Amino acid sequence: MYDYLIVGAGLFGSVFAHEASRRGKKCLVIDKRDHIGGNIYTEKIEDINVHKYGAHIFHTNNKEIWDYVNQFVEFNRYTNSPIANYNGEIYNLPFNMNTFNKLWGVVTPKEAKEKIEEQKREAGITKPRNLEEQAISLVGTDIYEKLIKGYTEKQWGRPATELPAFIIKRLPVRFTYDNNYFNDRYQGIPIGGYNVIIERMLENCDVQLETDFFAEREQLEKEANKIVYTGMVDEFYNFKFGVLEYRSLKFENKILETDNYQGNAVVNYTDSQTPYTRVIEHKHFEFGTQDKTVITREYPKEWKKGDEPYYPINNEKNNQLFRKYKELADQEENVIFGGRLANYKYYDMHQVIGAALTKVKEEFNK
Repeated sequence: MYDYLIVGAGLFGSVFAHEASRRGKKCLVIDKRDHIGGNIYTEKIEDINVHKYGAHIFHTNNKEIWDYVNQFVEFNRYTNSPIANYNGEIYNLPFNMNTFNKLWGVVTPKEAKEKIEEQKREAGITKPRNLEEQAISLVGTDIYEKLIKGYTEKQWGRPATELPAFIIKRLPVRFTYDNNYFNDRYQGIPIGGYNVIIERMLENCDVQLETDFFAEREQLEKEANKIVYTGMVDEFYNFKFGVLEYRSLKFENKILETDNYQGNAVVNYTDSQTPYTRVIEHKHFEFGTQDKTVITREYPKEWKKGDEPYYPINNEKNNQLFRKYKELADQEENVIFGGRLANYKYYDMHQVIGAALTKVKEEFNK
């Protein structure tokens, strides 16, 4: 008999399992995939750690969480500085003085601010009714047309004029020559890949892969006093109120006979003609010097049952539906819900770890 059955060997489940086993609890961790690590899993191809489910760059301002992950692995000094490719024109992200200089030839922050303000005035948008108007009212037309419109429409699968304004509450605009995407104090990639962290977290737990909780639910529920559930919350309740919506992704990997394909780990394709949103060249995350390289093209797609859910669509309809499931979840005495699917919320890695540690405190400080 186990103290905890943990459904999902991703970051939330692994943190909880590690903390519970550290407190002398017996944990069984299951996952329907054939590997641990959830979406932060890295696969070795040509001696390169390939981020199987999209780029994952660890960043946080929270020293406690930074110290927490560093107990499992050392991090390198990788700094996320993606670039945008708009029909062959290259721009720095996030929007900063390098971007503005390339767009307009401006050199000083004052000139850049004036150019943006001028475009905002010309657009004359006082009350944005959709994402397009919201973006233009924040950064003007040039940045919107070249660096936001195409990427966003591919990401969400609909025209920007049909997307709600609230999706873009703010846009990071920097009037410095700084290409570091994150403002966080701590940033890096685990040396040897994310698998090292998860393997160390689960060292003292029993792990069962290729195990579908729903196919064996009756039996599995008998094996533990409590369940930690990190899957889709609507599926846990057999979709009784309806299905929550997501955007999904398709990844296309290629091994190339070159030591350097694009000169950067992440390149966003912001035009509307290119079908993918970005190309990841994985070796750059760890400053690799291998003879070959592995790239991944990332294609957003509509999600349907059976697909991997990546981005929750947090519009009013879905949020309302989630609230119904949350009411049920809150009443459970022997089930702990956690992670992005159970909470129907897009989390960064440091937020998942923070949420898991909070749940641990609630559970063990009763």
